Amino acid sequence: MLGNARPMSGERRNTPRWRGEVERDFVGAVESGRLDLPLPGAGRTRQRWEALAALAQQDLSLVRLCEGHADAVAILSELAGRGPSPGSRWGVWAAQPPGPCLTAVQEGDGWRLRGTKQYCSGARVCTDALVTAEAPDGPRMFAVPVEGLDPVAGSWPATGMAASDTLDVRFDDVPAESIGPPGGYVERPGFHHGGVGVAACWYGGARGVAQTLLTAAGERDLGPHALAHLGAVDVALRAARAALDESADEIDADPCDRKNSGRLRSLRVRALVEAVATEVMGRVGRALGAGPLAHDLAHGRRVADLTVYLRQHHAERDLAALGSLVAAKGAGW
Repeated sequence: MLGNARPMSGERRNTPRWRGEVERDFVGAVESGRLDLPLPGAGRTRQRWEALAALAQQDLSLVRLCEGHADAVAILSELAGRGPSPGSRWGVWAAQPPGPCLTAVQEGDGWRLRGTKQYCSGARVCTDALVTAEAPDGPRMFAVPVEGLDPVAGSWPATGMAASDTLDVRFDDVPAESIGPPGGYVERPGFHHGGVGVAACWYGGARGVAQTLLTAAGERDLGPHALAHLGAVDVALRAARAALDESADEIDADPCDRKNSGRLRSLRVRALVEAVATEVMGRVGRALGAGPLAHDLAHGRRVADLTVYLRQHHAERDLAALGSLVAAKGAGW
């Protein structure tokens, strides 16, 4: 097994064979320095977005792990003023869906975590994680070593993102280090910067889906209808790329978000890229039919993975939040 990646009792026998490949690539990306990315707002945010997009175009399950590690590095820098130990592989486990939650109890000078955390990507391949939990003084972020935690076998039975090692994890009175003040994780400027970084991953995934159509168009005559879809895909992806580049420049110009525009920017870019990625998948499918989905393993995986990944955008709920901000602040069109 890789690093501290370990089998669980009762683990499903039909675990995708490519999960091991993704884990190896993730370990290699950390150890090679490929994930030593510029921090958001440090003057090279365009390069950070492109690095994430390139990883996503390679494999969306891989970028889910890599983006989590890169986000953890940025969070540690912003909230704790330090980086990760050399060679460590980090995840950020901050989802709070309906259902069981994680709680934190202070004991002396330390904290202990109890309960179950859902959607923990890298549950068996990460060495450490930043995890959110409900504490008596409000939501907090904690650093925990992953070794000894209890991933729940079979808690991700779906095909999409199956290689991202995303499982529920049980915490049985686990000691943890508090990182930042109560509410610090979501109140820091980098929270919204990181949200745009996820959109860069969606864009890279859409670029990978579109490549199947572009390659086919270079190999044979697809006819005018498929070429029309390719033209529309080109326009959509160029618009997403322009929005990501603009967001990077704005973040570099105001890394501490003194203009209080970070949330509005993040909601806009995420909504645009989600719509573009959805359009790209639809147009490529209409242009090429079932063939690539049925016979091209990489393309089929990419579509399944991107379908799941895009649901980190909360659809109409996020659009309503955006509309409220636009109504209050003005559109600037």
